[in-house]
Amino acid sequence: MTVDQKQALAAVWTDREAAASYRYRPPYPAPTFGLLRRLIVAPNTVLDVGAGTGSVARSLRSFAARVDAIEPSEAMIAEARGLPGGDDPLIHWIHGTGETARLAPPYGLITCGQSLHWMDHDVVMPRFASALAHGGVLAALDQDWEYPPTWRAKLTEIIQRYSPLQRKPFFVDLFGELQTRGLFERLGSQRTSVVPFDQSVEDFIRALQSTSTLSRVTLGPRTDGLAADVRALFRNLGIDRVVVPVAGNVVWGRPLAR
Repeated sequence: MTVDQKQALAAVWTDREAAASYRYRPPYPAPTFGLLRRLIVAPNTVLDVGAGTGSVARSLRSFAARVDAIEPSEAMIAEARGLPGGDDPLIHWIHGTGETARLAPPYGLITCGQSLHWMDHDVVMPRFASALAHGGVLAALDQDWEYPPTWRAKLTEIIQRYSPLQRKPFFVDLFGELQTRGLFERLGSQRTSVVPFDQSVEDFIRALQSTSTLSRVTLGPRTDGLAADVRALFRNLGIDRVVVPVAGNVVWGRPLAR
């Protein structure tokens, strides 16, 4: 992805409609946070970078002493504060970016939930390395939405028809590149068990529209066409509730300053 493409797609997150659509995404499976609990070290503080609406930060409250949640979109932070746990005093919302926001180290864990690929790695990885407590790691989280085979191919065709950018395998490409560039030492990875997520067709469409490539900001007048095509797909299959098995992926290791 080029710098221009990153900047154009990242502009989506300043939009209030895109921020409001985030709540329709599947949550990370619970075992994801059991793993993060095992990874954290003293002083049990967490830096969550690219926090979005707090899908990670709000779930860290059960074991973190403090969560500094950095998010560049004010719309996302406003949405996060209104969600369950979003106003917890343990979470310190910081409007800024991983590259420039003021930090309060040391951190016993740094997390990035589907956000690390947006950042300038030459800047953030050395910052993360210096902000971690001894023994602390950076943990990057992602999700697999495992569409059932009965409609996977047809939905994929619709998405490919509308999306301006096809998603590459995040965990394969990004961490291989970071290791090659001497910015990251990978220590481990884990894929959680699969958890079914059930929602209405309309909520599923909103979840799709919460992604950078399928949002109204990106698609403009084509947004309604995407929604109509997805509705028609499920209507023709007699489906009024969409069940998507979801797995969480976590890769962790040491950010390096080179």
